[in-house]
Amino acid sequence: MDGNTLYSIGELARRTGLTVKTIRFYSDRGIVAPTDRSPAGYRLYNIDAVARLDLVRTLRELGLDLPTIRKVVDRELSLPEVAAAHAEALAVQIRVLRLRRAVLTAVAERGSTPEETELMHRLAQLSEDERRRLIGDFLDAVFGGLDAAPAFAGIMRSMTPELPDNPEAEQVQAWVELAEISLDPDFRAAMRRMAEDQAVEQARSDTMGPRRDITAAVRDQAGPALIAGIDPASPQADPIVAAFTAHYAHLLGRPDDVELRHRLATRLESVNDPRRERYLQLLAVVNGWPAPESPAPVIDWSVQALRVRTQH
Repeated sequence: MDGNTLYSIGELARRTGLTVKTIRFYSDRGIVAPTDRSPAGYRLYNIDAVARLDLVRTLRELGLDLPTIRKVVDRELSLPEVAAAHAEALAVQIRVLRLRRAVLTAVAERGSTPEETELMHRLAQLSEDERRRLIGDFLDAVFGGLDAAPAFAGIMRSMTPELPDNPEAEQVQAWVELAEISLDPDFRAAMRRMAEDQAVEQARSDTMGPRRDITAAVRDQAGPALIAGIDPASPQADPIVAAFTAHYAHLLGRPDDVELRHRLATRLESVNDPRRERYLQLLAVVNGWPAPESPAPVIDWSVQALRVRTQH
């Protein structure tokens, strides 16, 4: 193209690959104004129009609106600033689309009712502050007001989900299910009872010096027995059961009798609540942590061993 040559819309269309209708539309909007007109009144454009049209097409393909494009080509706005703002807006749109996709995927997989779908959608749309309030309310219902509250600070932190700014679909799905579980009154009540039991044990430990949590002690003792294939009802299991019941008796300052073993079995059954395990599994997904090892097999073994020895 010659720098002094003027071109008709048809010629401009052939050189840019845009339609005559599109170029006329941009011209009418003042985005690519004609340089002159022919004696017959037809619009004529100089070589700069090609560069402007190429830029306009690129910006349109990137999703910018026409008023913004006009300000960019007229240099009323800085293209880098516009690009940054547009990229930020797209990031928000992408996050919204991810949330919607996650909810729809969960609805499809779970066969949710309209009411469940509405709840999932609402939970997925919560802001970071709203998510923190929801989980804070759950944790307060479980741990609030207990005498051993300082000892629970670490536990509460370890049970707090932190959904990233740009979560993956599976993290959103995990957050929604986790939030649903945390809203379950029965689950809250069960977790509260568990925390109260632990508070009693912790208070006793504080007066007698540091002691391992009973569930940790049981896992340490019963885990190897489970791996070794020892039958929980067999005589080989007797010293293993005796070891962790003695620990529990010392922890509570009570004799190792049938009543204590009943109490320990009930305590372990509460810890083995599948909803608790599911919460921790979902928490790991949301926070990007490694999947936790299931305590269920070891605790099942321990409970069975205790029940067998307290039947008579």
